[in-house]
Amino acid sequence: MTRMFPETSEHAPARDPVQADAIHPEASAPADGTSTAKPVSKSERNRAVLPVLEQLFALYPHLFGAEFLPLKRGIFQELLDRHPEQFKRDELKAALALHTRSTPYLQCMATGKARHDLDGNAVEGVAPEHVCQSLLELFRRRQGRSNVDLRPKLLVQLGAAFEASGLSRVDYLACVQTSNAETNALLEAALDQYDQKLARQEALLRAFDGSGKSAEEFADMYGMDKRDVNAALARRQRQQSPAAKP
Repeated sequence: MTRMFPETSEHAPARDPVQADAIHPEASAPADGTSTAKPVSKSERNRAVLPVLEQLFALYPHLFGAEFLPLKRGIFQELLDRHPEQFKRDELKAALALHTRSTPYLQCMATGKARHDLDGNAVEGVAPEHVCQSLLELFRRRQGRSNVDLRPKLLVQLGAAFEASGLSRVDYLACVQTSNAETNALLEAALDQYDQKLARQEALLRAFDGSGKSAEEFADMYGMDKRDVNAALARRQRQQSPAAKP
């Protein structure tokens, strides 16, 4: 199996906790505060950590292989503790930073999959703000390469992320809003669109409940897509399930 090396961006997204865990101030500058090292280019830094990424892939293909998984917080130190002779702190820090800023990693974060430990166990959820940050960064990267307006797709994705968070609108915005006015406007638009979708679904369900028809018959009667009816019914069923109740 071939290692899928990360696609990177000059503009890094908001830092994932895995990146934050890997940063140690003492590793960034000499003790006397001076630096005689020549500046290293981004491409040189990336090439330097490729052997470390290869090692990670060989040791943990379930995390760093063809399909990435979100990494648990604290995994940097766990790697150092488990492989003290194999990884150097600074090289591992740089490799994890490159990995967690890659497009494939952001894609797995954006799905809301659980964070995993070194043994492949799902140990914690991805915080709503990190799902949101990943979606926004993926949008920024893709929009920069596309002549098509990708905002409509982003608004749907953000609405789905909001629903999956289980938070109220106020609490969700408190988590995900940034200092960027344009980004905040996108978030507000996504939640407005989500609220409008819910209102339409509720009206549809009231009509369906009073019709006495099956989902397929109801859709045919009103010239609707049966998938829209089934989606509304599935959402109501999820809300009424015991697991959805506080």
